[in-house]
Amino acid sequence: MVQTISPPSEKAAPFLMPDLTSLRLTPAQFEQVCRDNPDLRLELTSTGGLIVMPPTGSLTGKRNAALTAQLVIWAEEDGTGVVFNSHAGFTLSNGAIRSPDVSWVRREKWEALTEDEQEEFAPLCPDFVIELRSRWQTLKAQQAKMQEYLDNGTALGWFIDPRNRRVYIYRQGEEVEVLTDATTLSGDPILPGFELQLEQLW
Repeated sequence: MVQTISPPSEKAAPFLMPDLTSLRLTPAQFEQVCRDNPDLRLELTSTGGLIVMPPTGSLTGKRNAALTAQLVIWAEEDGTGVVFNSHAGFTLSNGAIRSPDVSWVRREKWEALTEDEQEEFAPLCPDFVIELRSRWQTLKAQQAKMQEYLDNGTALGWFIDPRNRRVYIYRQGEEVEVLTDATTLSGDPILPGFELQLEQLW
């Protein structure tokens, strides 16, 4: 006789992560947390709150790789800056430690750092950043993050929302520009000659 086991009548309670942004970590404590949890992608807010970012979905990862590849190809030909992927953390002037999905730093600014500073969360804000919205990220939180980059020195930022085929362009001293169904984005004058092809993201 085959015995069957009925599923429980009550659904299991969902596991909810605690709000770690209420923690207050120093940069040294944050660095230790990162060392102890090398498989996690973490950020630190300007007030010392800890942000744990889940892995991206596969499609988002594919899009992120395409973004990085396009910027790397341009940067190798241009030679005036250095490209970083989503794993690179930067210590902003407000104390936050952020990891843009894709970023670019002027070469002279990067080379002005010591080797130790380059090995750690470099104490600078990228000159150019791209953030790619995944399906579980709120628009409000991402917009606040983009504004934080500008407030700390980023000259140009692109927030790309593939699901809605929309791009938010952030520039120093200007209103946010919103484009829908764009096919290309120009990096001029910050990234002269760089043109991002958006078709593969939509």
